[in-house]
Amino acid sequence: MSKKFSCIVAVCENRGIGINGDLPWKLKQELKYFSRTTKKVEDAGKRNAVIMGRKTYFGVPESKRPLPDRLNIVLTRNAAAYAFPSDVLVCGSLQEALVKLDSTDFGKDIENIWVVGGNSVYKEAMESDRCHRIYLTEIMKQFECDAFFPEMPKTFVMVDNEADVPNDVQEENGIQYVYKIYENKQ
Repeated sequence: MSKKFSCIVAVCENRGIGINGDLPWKLKQELKYFSRTTKKVEDAGKRNAVIMGRKTYFGVPESKRPLPDRLNIVLTRNAAAYAFPSDVLVCGSLQEALVKLDSTDFGKDIENIWVVGGNSVYKEAMESDRCHRIYLTEIMKQFECDAFFPEMPKTFVMVDNEADVPNDVQEENGIQYVYKIYENKQ
């Protein structure tokens, strides 16, 4: 059976998501939210998969990659040019990654699939009928960025936050942000 997946992203006012392969802001609590959300499972015998582009993967500090307690799937058209740990699944496209999760042992213990960036991966993900939700942290400030979140399709509608997702404005280092969840009503 084809599992649905969700995207998770933090976006500033000018739709920016990154600069020079890094995040343009330092928000520890927001990173903890990302980690908690992408690790959360109902079945303790399972784990989640995180799918990301090569630049996003290498943008994670070396000491923190692969992202722990999740199956890391990296998308690249040129896998031979890079060294990846043996526990990282490397695929040529989002479609290939989803097929492997659907039809091989890679997917047997996966509960949730998360798309975590970057721009082109988000764009392709949001165009898929398998994209169920977008967990969007709206950062209420502009930052200089060179990577941007694509326009969200009109089929995504804001829904109530889950019980463990704060509804009120968060603030860290003088930067305000709010968590929002959008669901594909296609």
